[in-house]
Amino acid sequence: MTSYAQQSSDELHALRAALEDEYNGFKAKGLSLNMARGKPSAAQLDLSLPMLDILSSKSDLRAEDGTDIRNYGVGAGLPEARKLMAVLLDDEPDNVIVCGNSSLNIMYDEISRCVNFGTLGNAPWRTLDTVKWLCPVPGYDRHFAITEQFGFEMINVDMDDDGPCMDQVERLVASDPAIKGIWCVPCYSNPGGVEYSDEVVRRLANMTCAASDFRIFWDNAYCVHHLDPDPANEAHVLDIGAACREAGHPDRYFKFASTSKITFPGAGVAALAASPENVAEIARMMNVQTIGHDKFNQLRHVRFLKDADGIAAHMAKHAAIIRPKFDLVEQKLSAGLADVDCHWSTPRGGYFVCFYGPAHTAKRIVELAKEAGVTMTGAGAPFPYHKDPDDAVIRIAPTLPPIEELDQALDVFVCCVKLAAVEELLGA
Repeated sequence: MTSYAQQSSDELHALRAALEDEYNGFKAKGLSLNMARGKPSAAQLDLSLPMLDILSSKSDLRAEDGTDIRNYGVGAGLPEARKLMAVLLDDEPDNVIVCGNSSLNIMYDEISRCVNFGTLGNAPWRTLDTVKWLCPVPGYDRHFAITEQFGFEMINVDMDDDGPCMDQVERLVASDPAIKGIWCVPCYSNPGGVEYSDEVVRRLANMTCAASDFRIFWDNAYCVHHLDPDPANEAHVLDIGAACREAGHPDRYFKFASTSKITFPGAGVAALAASPENVAEIARMMNVQTIGHDKFNQLRHVRFLKDADGIAAHMAKHAAIIRPKFDLVEQKLSAGLADVDCHWSTPRGGYFVCFYGPAHTAKRIVELAKEAGVTMTGAGAPFPYHKDPDDAVIRIAPTLPPIEELDQALDVFVCCVKLAAVEELLGA
């Protein structure tokens, strides 16, 4: 069969009629399926249930250094929790601060500290006429929501196969002191599954910045979320902290990670890592904000996950559950969309597949899917201000639904892509 773009008007009208019949058949089923957000499935959450019974007696309530976890204090986190989270942050425990349950919350707070107080002696960003921020796209909508809420001017930067387009990034940061930072998801980026190359990491660390307080917000959200537990097939991203120290810019980065998709979203442990100078400043400010975070949860996680080997073993169980879902996405899209001008990512880890449809069809695809009972992430979400210049990108989140429901949802999605593509070609 020839591609849709090569078909005559009569052929396209006939095809639209057939696709409309197929689509109406899906609508008649009254489906209620969800591929909107990257949530773990119930089967994944079940993996961590034993953690809830780990602290079962008074003797379990002391940390390794004798700290009674029931009381106030230990603002930087239990020593063993700092050691555990250092695995996810690729850093030394002394450079880690263990916080609450959400890395997004830590990022928000760090932006807020820079806005209100500045960082390491630099002027508070609230005193500046304009603050600008680099946003590799497609990217994470919740990152963009933070910088939008603080009123930053967000600048799109193209995402290449090995990370943000560094020619663009270097040119922008060298010439404009109002540009204060960049969002980075270096390992299996959201939503494209991109793995930052060593060259990209080194260029980020070495680049000349007009702003002395330029900061790389390094969200290591998916650093252990491999789809294949074989180390030969895992991403291994160069540590931004080590690269910045080597480049002579030791304070340029903040690193963030959490156990949200390792154990329980909303009830995990989150942490940040930074240079000793940044850690000291953050800890001093944080001591005013809180007398200490949830040490029960910190100790539960340490006793459950234990160490790097324990995390890897636990994540291999996650991979066994979600890998068939990513395989199914690849199978369904490859089989169903060979004649449509589109492509998609094939990540080695993370939580998403990034779909690039024909130009001017993403909003229509999402609309059609919703009417047929399949909820998708909103078109435009992977871009600042929800403005996709080509109206083409859709984030597919396959992890939450059981595989039987995912199968149905993908059939609907494929039909919607085809129908929207034909409508676009017909101009209707």
